[in-house]
Amino acid sequence: MTRDIVLGNQKLLVNIDRWLQVRDIFYPNVGQYNHLNGLANKVCLIDEQNNLSWINDASWERKLDYKPDTIIAHNEAVNKAQGVRIVFDEAVSNDDIFIRRIRISNEKDSIRNLRLCFNQSFHLYENGIGDTALFHPEKKAIIHYKDNVYFLIGVCKGKDEMGFDYDIENKVSPSKNFNRNPIKQGTVESIIGVDLQIRAKSSVELCYYIIAGDSFNSVFKKREPFLDNGYNNYIEKLESSEKEFLSKSKTDLSIVESDIAELYKRSLLVIKTQINWNGAIIAANDSDNIGFNKDTYSYMWPRDASMVAIAMTKAGYPEIARKFFDFCNGILYKDGCMLQKYNPDKSIGSSWLPWVFNDKFSLPIQEDETALILCALNVYYEYTHDSEYIKSIYKDFIKPMGDFILNYKYENGLIRESYGLWEEHRGIFTFTTATVLAGFLAAEKLGHIASDEEFCNNCKNTFNEIKSAMVKFLYSKDLGHFRKMVNVQDGNVLYDDTFDSSCYAAVEFDIFNVEDEEIRSSMQKYKDKLSVKTDIGGFARYVGDNYYKKSDDTNNVPGNPWFICTLWYCKYLIKKAKSKNDLNDAVKILKWVSKHALKTGIIPEQIHPYTGEPLSVSPLTWSHGEFVDTVIEYTRKFKELK
Repeated sequence: MTRDIVLGNQKLLVNIDRWLQVRDIFYPNVGQYNHLNGLANKVCLIDEQNNLSWINDASWERKLDYKPDTIIAHNEAVNKAQGVRIVFDEAVSNDDIFIRRIRISNEKDSIRNLRLCFNQSFHLYENGIGDTALFHPEKKAIIHYKDNVYFLIGVCKGKDEMGFDYDIENKVSPSKNFNRNPIKQGTVESIIGVDLQIRAKSSVELCYYIIAGDSFNSVFKKREPFLDNGYNNYIEKLESSEKEFLSKSKTDLSIVESDIAELYKRSLLVIKTQINWNGAIIAANDSDNIGFNKDTYSYMWPRDASMVAIAMTKAGYPEIARKFFDFCNGILYKDGCMLQKYNPDKSIGSSWLPWVFNDKFSLPIQEDETALILCALNVYYEYTHDSEYIKSIYKDFIKPMGDFILNYKYENGLIRESYGLWEEHRGIFTFTTATVLAGFLAAEKLGHIASDEEFCNNCKNTFNEIKSAMVKFLYSKDLGHFRKMVNVQDGNVLYDDTFDSSCYAAVEFDIFNVEDEEIRSSMQKYKDKLSVKTDIGGFARYVGDNYYKKSDDTNNVPGNPWFICTLWYCKYLIKKAKSKNDLNDAVKILKWVSKHALKTGIIPEQIHPYTGEPLSVSPLTWSHGEFVDTVIEYTRKFKELK
């Protein structure tokens, strides 16, 4: 369940797995639609003796990586028995072309006649119904299309087109001789075969490409400059632009070790691929998760997106946050809150949160998702001082969200129930309460920019009221930690004393001082209760976490190690450090993340507590955002301390 390589331009996203199979192609939005739907598009080699081997099988050794400081893949596959080495340099261009520059080497002492086959298993718009695939003889290309999505597949060498053998059927297989069926509709696959003669101990280069567009004319128009300028020129320009993107980062990476610095830069580049052209920051785009819950993570969750927007603003990319705010502006629910999640095109995403509770209407929301946008807006202003932008969106966007969190509370000062961070329960959570309090602080500052003093006073007064209720009801002196949540039923407060990693939010947003007893005691429980006591290590979400559960030994494995939860504890260590030596344990956690990320620098959601293998989706955008933010906080604290 991993995507070891992600390539994208914020419109076309291509994911490749550890077996060098193309598994996801999203277009024209990142996260919408996946035109492979997880089906594997593979590469196959046929030699002179008609021996056939897919490069994803056991006869091949594969090595995946990126070129340094780019989102250009540099992958290698070696078949020692067949004496063949194939190197793929892969990228997505700014004009929606997936480029695979291929160098195939003959490692034997004789001339070889080889056929390289590429299969295309598109299910356009994620269903594979009513697709068409055809061979276009004038363009020497295969074209798959339906509605407003077209994929043109071709092969070239240098700036010259290459002819190829092909077939188009409902199901295709590699062969030395294809039937050359020129067109098919329905659920369609295509395959092309490129014949190569390679001298002994030599190599040849070619380029396989897929051009995405919205019509025949669109893909033809993009093809002309691609062939005229050459794929090498396209790759060189991409490499230059991506290094320029990284040069904008404000973080002093000379302070951290090289593996941490490299993962920081990789995270910036990966995050960029997971953001749609219209500003939607997508949680993850790994379609293998469909097999787990019949849905994906390819949505904009306002919580995840806000946390990533905060990290990218601090890193030196406030324009990413601003586009995210523009995306959210106009899709607020009528009450002034955000709903659970949204598709990249701004439509409301699928949901499992009910609109009814105890036979009464209940907003199906997670209140933190509204509050955190206010927090992200405040960080944006702190880093840009862009008061004109804040004023321009205050009336229709900022004020309604502020009014919502002001009014969504009980008379005793507790916020009202909503669904929690992990989307498993309905209640009044420590995490949600902390984000709402942070939302008040942010809204008050933003209100001053708009000269809305009455609103600011309301935020200040309500902050004090809710913080008092938080201490009274959500913190337990007897247990020595913040509770996961409480509920109000018939005027009575019901307590859930579960300890949850998300209690860290109380200090993340500076609602409490790191030296306050509530924080010191809770974070000690964090270490005692949630650390994974195996050779893998890390921290779990909470004791008894069943999501992708791998162990019943909750004493040693309270749950699988999550990167976000592990980095939260790292941030706590950074916040409480009083000398540079105090930061040593934080560095160990940063290096733990570097060690347990995939070899390509992709960070999953969670890992197996005994093997370290990635679990659930990969990459998780928030995991990368949390790493970026933690490195920023570490470098900042390091400079402050003696």
